[in-house]
Amino acid sequence: MADTSSLPPSPRSERANAPLAFITGASSGIGQALACRYHRAGWRLALVGRHADDLRAWVQAQGWPTERCQVYSADVAVPASIIAGAHACMAQQGLPDLVIASAGISIGMDTAERGDLDVMARTFAINNVGMAATFHAFIRPMRERGSGTLVGIASVAAIRGLPGHGAYCASKSGVVSYCESLRGELRGTGVRVLTVLPGFIDTPLTRGNRYPMPFLMSAPDFADRAFRAIQAGRSYFVIPWQMGVVAKLLRILPNSWFDRAMQGRGRKAREGENR
Repeated sequence: MADTSSLPPSPRSERANAPLAFITGASSGIGQALACRYHRAGWRLALVGRHADDLRAWVQAQGWPTERCQVYSADVAVPASIIAGAHACMAQQGLPDLVIASAGISIGMDTAERGDLDVMARTFAINNVGMAATFHAFIRPMRERGSGTLVGIASVAAIRGLPGHGAYCASKSGVVSYCESLRGELRGTGVRVLTVLPGFIDTPLTRGNRYPMPFLMSAPDFADRAFRAIQAGRSYFVIPWQMGVVAKLLRILPNSWFDRAMQGRGRKAREGENR
C-alpha cells in the first residue's frame, strides 16, 4: 500500500476538519447573515429552522455542499424539539465549536389585553427558554472536551423598557442576565459564554417598526462585526458601537427624563395590527 502520510490533505478532509457552528434562527435575518459570514470564513454549518424545507431550499440556492452545511428541523419554543436537533447535529456532524442562539421574536403588547399575555408567554418561550434549551445539549460534552463557545443574541432593548415593547425588552434583559449567570457557571471549564446586543438591524423583525431607528445597519454588516467580536472572545458587546453609547446614556438617564423622552414614541405593532 502506498504511503500517503506526507501528502497534503484533500479538500474533503480539510472540510471535515473545519470548525463547526450550530446556528438557530437561520431561516432569516441575523441568523441567516451569520450563517453566510461563517460559511465565507470556511466553517462547517449546522443550521436550525422551524421551516426546514424552506431553509434547505435557501442553502441549495447558495450552492453550499452538504459536507459543509446540514439543516435541522426544530422549534426552539419546544425544548424537546431543539434538544433533539442538537443531538442529531452531534450524531451527524460532531460536537460544534460554536453555538449561536439567534432565534427570536419581537411583537408589541398591551398588558390590558388578555391575548397579549399569550404573546408574552410565547416571546419568553422562544427568546429565553429556547435559548437555554439550545445550549443545554452541548454544555456537558463541551465541558468534557474543555472547549466551546456559546453565544446568546440579546438586544439593546435589554437596557431599558420601551412603551409597548414590554415582552421583548423583558425577554432580552433576561437573555443578558441568563448569559451572565451561565458565564460564571462555566468559568474555568474552557467553555466561553458571549452576549451580543444588536442595535437596529435591517431584518424582517425591524421593518415593521413605527418609530425612528438610529444607526440602522444591514444584516451582513452586523454579521461581519459580530464575527470579529466572537473570534476575539469578547464576553459582551453592542453592535454598532454607537448604540452602545446611546444605551449607556439611557441607562443613567433619570426615570423622569426617560419617561418624558419616551412619551408619544411609536409603539411596536401588536399581533394582528397593521404595521
